[in-house]
Amino acid sequence: MTEEQIIGLLTSNIIYLLAAVLIVVVIFKGIKIVPQSEKYVVERFGRLHSVLGPGINFIVPFLDVARHKISILERQLPNATQDAITKDNVLVQIDTSVFYRILEPEKTVYRIRDVDGAIATTVAGIVRAEIGKMDLDEVQSNRAQLITRIQESVETAVDDWGIEVTRAEILDVNLDQATRDAMLQQLNAERARRAQVTEAEGQKRSVELNADAELYAAEQTAKARRIQAEAEAYATGVVAKAIQDNGIEAAQYQVALKQVESLNALGNGTGSQTIVVPANALEAFGDAFKMLKGGK
Repeated sequence: MTEEQIIGLLTSNIIYLLAAVLIVVVIFKGIKIVPQSEKYVVERFGRLHSVLGPGINFIVPFLDVARHKISILERQLPNATQDAITKDNVLVQIDTSVFYRILEPEKTVYRIRDVDGAIATTVAGIVRAEIGKMDLDEVQSNRAQLITRIQESVETAVDDWGIEVTRAEILDVNLDQATRDAMLQQLNAERARRAQVTEAEGQKRSVELNADAELYAAEQTAKARRIQAEAEAYATGVVAKAIQDNGIEAAQYQVALKQVESLNALGNGTGSQTIVVPANALEAFGDAFKMLKGGK
């Protein structure tokens, strides 16, 4: 085959070769495989045309261009520290951390240039505003509530940017040394006050218990006296009834019986002792037995 024949053959097939290359290029340009963690923003003639999700996608070659490749993974802003003044005029330093992710990249691309910087500035302003509504004690004790309010405010502010704030954290609340010393003095004073109150309450309780004990003892003594009086009244009633039924002999019997009981008590005493017996003691014994016998 001569050189002219080779050139003629190439010239006749060049069209097919160019067509094959063009088809390959068109296929390459028209198919877009998007990773799971990304979204592509497609422009046509410089304007937003579509957003490609993860997987295989088809576009019009040479007309559509995947201009922006946006990661949809959750991101964390660098930890930031900003000064704020509480409602009771205390200067504090708040350490914050924010996590977010892009949900609508077409809004993020065309509405904001520096996403991280814009969110950081928004968070700083919202933190200062929320801290200014609370006293220092509320900031330290209601941190969860403060975080919730900050997150809700940030979500509202960045909604137009196609961004979702997944978490907002307050890492620390720092005070200057003078404020810390003043708070320590206040804490010590409060502890001393509580100790004094506890001691006073203990003394008060002790006095109340002693008063209750004395009142209880008095009540028991009065009760015993009442029972004794009732017993004596009952005994007197019995004696009176006996006298009424049996006449003067019942009274004489009771007197004689008391004399006998007294003599028995003297005789049962301990130790060496001398007992003087009245002259009529034997008569008392005799009268008691005589009356007892007569009563039978």
